[in-house]
Amino acid sequence: MAILLTRWRTAHAGLLAGDGHAGVIRREPRTVLWPAGTRQRDEGSDVGIFDKIRGEFIDIIEWTDDSRDTIVWRFPRYDNEIKMGAKLTVRESQAAVFVNEGQVADAYPPGMYTLQTQNMPIMSTLKGWKYGFNSPFKAEVYFVNTRQFTDLKWGTQNPVILRDAEFGMVRLRAFGGYAVRVVEPVALLKELAGTDPQFRTEEVSDYLRSMVISKLGPAIAAAQVPMLDLVTQQDQIAGKIANALNLELREVGIEISKFMIENISVPPEVEAAMDKRTQMGVVGDLDQYTKFQSANAIEAAAGNQGGAGEGLGIGLGMALGQRAAGPQQQPAPQQYQQAPPQPQYQQQAPPQMPPPLPQSEQWFIGANGQQLGPFDRAGLGQQISSGTLAQDTLVWKAGMAQWTPAAQVPEVAALFGAAPPPLPPS
Repeated sequence: MAILLTRWRTAHAGLLAGDGHAGVIRREPRTVLWPAGTRQRDEGSDVGIFDKIRGEFIDIIEWTDDSRDTIVWRFPRYDNEIKMGAKLTVRESQAAVFVNEGQVADAYPPGMYTLQTQNMPIMSTLKGWKYGFNSPFKAEVYFVNTRQFTDLKWGTQNPVILRDAEFGMVRLRAFGGYAVRVVEPVALLKELAGTDPQFRTEEVSDYLRSMVISKLGPAIAAAQVPMLDLVTQQDQIAGKIANALNLELREVGIEISKFMIENISVPPEVEAAMDKRTQMGVVGDLDQYTKFQSANAIEAAAGNQGGAGEGLGIGLGMALGQRAAGPQQQPAPQQYQQAPPQPQYQQQAPPQMPPPLPQSEQWFIGANGQQLGPFDRAGLGQQISSGTLAQDTLVWKAGMAQWTPAAQVPEVAALFGAAPPPLPPS
């Protein structure tokens, strides 16, 4: 006589040690025939008929992800066996990929599926089906997280050397962040994740960091942005780097959805040179700046209550009055014609005075990070003789747009042949 037994298998949540990922394995009620006269084993026995009945066939396959850094997770199962007709649940921002004997079988987007031959055309040709469509099959199930992984960081461990039109060879350091997501789960498994049971973002970060550094220098060079304007063009440079990365990452199934440059830094000596260049830009033409400072000093002195201030104010007022009235006090020749004087009484005109000497040019020298001067031409010759002024030394005078090497300024370059070289050391 056989006894009809109905056994209920409770849901079991398998928790991977230390990773916080739960793979749910649930069982349906099972009805079996128990032979009469035999003793039923305990539920906890290691051997027995119920161990064979269980068979460890997976009925429900799903992944509840409570981490923030897992990209690929392999579903744990006994002997890779999945029951025909099992339920597959793929949540939003997930994809499920079945692999049988190293071959990618099927990939499923978000949704709920019953695993049958009708919706698994590739599976029907695999070796797991040799005993019929109602038998269990063996396959590895990988869940791929397709959401965006944000707040990933990158940075240059060593400086990147670039050539700048103003400062020459410059060493740059930079850092920032980016966001990445999976766009082709099958390609990711084949090219990066492989059989890794838990593929995390840190493995992608190590892979991407070297790629970012290799694209940083060419992107800045292609932008052709002066060093002083790098801060204003960081977004443009970041876009060029992201485009270059995505062209290569397309082969491995991921893309950079956002790329940011938080800072680009230069060595301290370049920062000091940039500060001096900024100061010169603020000052502008030294001649105009000197006139402006003189006007402010005169205005301050005129406002002084002392006698010196009053005298200066009177003198300044008379000078301005004469300048304003000068054109009006000259009589027209037709209006005030007088009879020519008698020759014996004609007054001799005062002797004509020579005009004032032209103001000598004032030159400035930039040597050892310091501004020297002003010097006239004779002073420049003395600086050449002393060795302070060389052909590659920067010089500047009023009217020049920027500091220029002395050899490139004709007036100064001519002095090098006239001045004797510096004395050799004794």
